[in-house]
Amino acid sequence: MRSLNWARIAFGVFFAINLGLHFNPQYAVQFAANVGHAAQAAGQPPWLGVWAAGVLQAMTFVGMSKAVALLFGVEALLTVGLLIGWGFPALAWTGLVYELFLWSTLGGLGGPYTSGATDPGTAIVYALGFALLLLLRGWQGAAWSAAALRRPDRLRVRWAFWLFGLLWAFDAWWKWQPGFLQNFSGFLTSAQAGQPSWIAEWIAVFIGLGHVMGMKHFAVLAALTETAIAAGLLLAPWLPDLLRRLVLWGGLAYSLLLWSTAEGFGGPYGAGFTGNKGDVLGTTTVYALLFLFLLAAQSWLRSAPPPEAAASTQQG
Repeated sequence: MRSLNWARIAFGVFFAINLGLHFNPQYAVQFAANVGHAAQAAGQPPWLGVWAAGVLQAMTFVGMSKAVALLFGVEALLTVGLLIGWGFPALAWTGLVYELFLWSTLGGLGGPYTSGATDPGTAIVYALGFALLLLLRGWQGAAWSAAALRRPDRLRVRWAFWLFGLLWAFDAWWKWQPGFLQNFSGFLTSAQAGQPSWIAEWIAVFIGLGHVMGMKHFAVLAALTETAIAAGLLLAPWLPDLLRRLVLWGGLAYSLLLWSTAEGFGGPYGAGFTGNKGDVLGTTTVYALLFLFLLAAQSWLRSAPPPEAAASTQQG
C-alpha cells in the first residue's frame, strides 16, 4: 500500500504540472479552437463533430472563460486529492469521467485513426490511471485516513493488468500497420521540430541507430516490443513472478524511452501549448506511472490476503 500511495502521489505531481501549464492565458484562448480542430480533422467520424459542437455551444452559453475556469477547478480538485488521498473513491470516479470528457473533445478520441496513427491519445491513459486507482484501492493508507486497509481481491488486480494490457495491444496493433512501419523515421524526425538542441541531438542518436539497423527493422523491433509488453500484461496472472516483474520494469523503461524520443519529452513547449493534445506533459510518462501502480500491486496476483485482511474485507 505504501508503494501504491507513492505512485498515486506521483500521479498528482503530474496533474499539478499540467495544471500549471493550463493556467497560461493562451490555453484558455485556444481551447475552443483546439476542440473544433480535434473533432473536425480529416478522418474523424461526423458524430464526433456534432458532439464537440454541442459541448462548445454549451460552454459558450455559460461563458467560455467561466467554463474553462470550471475545468481548471476540477483539475485543481483532482490534483489535491491525488496528492493527499482525500475524497476517494468518489474523486477517482470524477477523474475517470473528466478524462473521458477531455478524450472525446480536446483529444478527439485519439484520432483520426488513419494511416500513421500510433496510439489512442493521452486523456484515455489518464482515465485508465483513475480506473486502476479504483481497482487497486490506491487511496488507502493516506495520512489523513484512519480506516483499516483492505487489500483488493485478485480479480480486481487481474482486471487492472488486463485493461492496461488491452491499451498496449491497441498501441501494438497500430505499430504493425504500414503507415507506421514505412514512416518510422518521419515520426522521429518530426519529434525534433521546435525542440532545444540537446533534445534534437538525443533523438538524432536513435535516428542514426535506426539507419544502421535499417529503419524498417527498427520499426519492427518497436512493434515487437509493444506486442510483447501487451502479451505480458494480459498473461501476467499466470506468469512466474520473475517474468512478470521483467515485463513491468521493461515496460516502464520502454515508456520512458518513447517519451524521450518519439514524444520529445512532451514538447515542444510554448505559450498555451505543448507537443501533446491537451497541453500535457507527454503520454508515455503516464504509461510509466501506471507500470508503477502495477509493480506495487503485482504481488497480490498470487498471494492470498492474510486472515485479518480477509476478515476486514468480509466485514466491509
